[in-house]
This record gives sequence, C-alpha cells and structure tokens, in this order.
Amino acid sequence: MFRIIWTGAIARANSIAVPVFAIHCIDKPLQQDLRAATRPTHLAYIESALDQIVVAGPLLDDEGAPIGSMLLMEFPDRRSAVSFAADDPYAKAGLFASIAVTAWRQVLPKPA
Repeated sequence: MFRIIWTGAIARANSIAVPVFAIHCIDKPLQQDLRAATRPTHLAYIESALDQIVVAGPLLDDEGAPIGSMLLMEFPDRRSAVSFAADDPYAKAGLFASIAVTAWRQVLPKPA
C-alpha cells in the first residue's frame, strides 16, 4: 500500500489560493507489466479530466522507461487533488510506491 504525502499549501499574506496541484507518483520496482496492463484504464481516467490538466506524462529512467507519473492539474482544493490521485487506476492497482500531492504555482514563463 502506498501513502499519499500531503505537502504544505502555499500560505502567503495577500495571496490567492493556488488552484494547481502537482501529483508526483513513483512506481514500485519491477512493475512494468502492471503498468502496461493498467495503462488503458489509467489513460481513460486521466482523459476524463482533460479540462483540468495543465500537463501530464510519465517520469522516465535514463533509458526512457517509465518509472512514475507527473501531473499538473487544476483542482478546487487539495482534498480533491488527493482524491483524484487515489482513484487513479494505477494507484488502485498498487503500482505506486509513493504519491505526493503539492500545491504549485507557475513563475516562468510568466503567465499571460
């Protein structure tokens, strides 16, 4: 079983809550077959939230093989982001060794 790490929200005087969260997932070792078998349902799940995605894709090792996932997505709050991460078919299948959900804000390039 994995543990979802809740990293601190950005708290700053006169700032607005950050609606984008980074979901950083690391696979358990030697789980390429599980990743491949679960990929179609994972992609369908991610694509169901396409309007919330800033960017998403696999994390890769030095040879280009997937070793995890990284998603930057819009959510109304951290609880929603954690719930989304926990409901990912990869997470439900037991693929991940760890999942971190962290508030994120774009600095560069400067947003329009």
